[in-house]
Amino acid sequence: MTAAPAQTGPDLVGEAIHFRVQDPRRELTRVRLLHELRRPRQIDFQRAPGGRMWTLELPRPNADRLEYLLELTDRSGRVATGSDPSNPLRAGGPFGEKSVVELPGYEAPAWAGEDDLPPGDLEVVQVPLRAFRTTLEIPIWTATGGSAGEELPLLVVHDGPEYADHSALLQYLDAAWAEGGVPTMRAALVPPPGDRNQSYSASAHYARSLAHELLPALAEAAPSPSGSARPVGMGASLGALAMLHAHRLYPRTFGGLFLQSGSFFRQRWDRQESEFVRFRRITRAVGQILAGNGWFEPIPVTITCGTAEENLENNRAVARALRAQEYPVELVEIRDAHNWTAWRDALDPYLAELLRAAWT
Repeated sequence: MTAAPAQTGPDLVGEAIHFRVQDPRRELTRVRLLHELRRPRQIDFQRAPGGRMWTLELPRPNADRLEYLLELTDRSGRVATGSDPSNPLRAGGPFGEKSVVELPGYEAPAWAGEDDLPPGDLEVVQVPLRAFRTTLEIPIWTATGGSAGEELPLLVVHDGPEYADHSALLQYLDAAWAEGGVPTMRAALVPPPGDRNQSYSASAHYARSLAHELLPALAEAAPSPSGSARPVGMGASLGALAMLHAHRLYPRTFGGLFLQSGSFFRQRWDRQESEFVRFRRITRAVGQILAGNGWFEPIPVTITCGTAEENLENNRAVARALRAQEYPVELVEIRDAHNWTAWRDALDPYLAELLRAAWT
């Protein structure tokens, strides 16, 4: 099926975003907008009078950006899903590009436009994980001015390669170092071992491997100062959940946590996620955190989450619970949703502030 082009890109009229898809030969039987805001996440267009145009008026969300795809169904039942051909603005991600609407009030961070920053060094180390019968290839970034073998504080990043590719994490760290916002440091860009949905879903098996295999191996490849400069953990979505879960099982592993849009599912409020392969395991772990069960050691924590995310209240609940357990917690709400650009836009200044709090 040839996807019908949109006549014009979406525009904001009053308090609604107007989408249009042209169908000059009346080949389409259904047009839907696929998005990542609060449910429903598939919204049907309506055929305009005359039948040669499909339109949708979407009330402006509680966000300044919207990432979306178009799903077109033709008379033979074939379905094509892709970006909006009339809209040149795109956002990348592990599963391909999406079209983007940037609404009044949105501004990309200034550092994202800088292209003359002194880049840090990047090397790849191989770390065997016996628990998973695999070897991870982990890129390690060292800030400009750092040298091999030098003891430097370490940031450990779940889904690290994706953070570098889609959230410009290393560009941010280059900019923060150049401005004196972070010390000379390293960042380990850790990919998930095996099935990410299994490893990062509050898995005690993964937490044990992280604490007893992965971090000691990183300490050899990227030595840190002795004393109080423990590694800081970072992750988004399931990666954030896995970091917090590992900290609760092994409280002295990290010196701080930077958690973005954590998948902190709760049994009562998240039945829509119940088909996820490890939903019950996640809800049990989150319930333990909210209840303050087990042995824990409060450390600085920053949580970021999108104002239009379905998971926002869960992140608020975790922030409240950690504060009640005497963690120094900052909750940052970004006017976006659950995507890599939102996580990029929440880096400055909050990641640098957390690193300084954890390492000084």
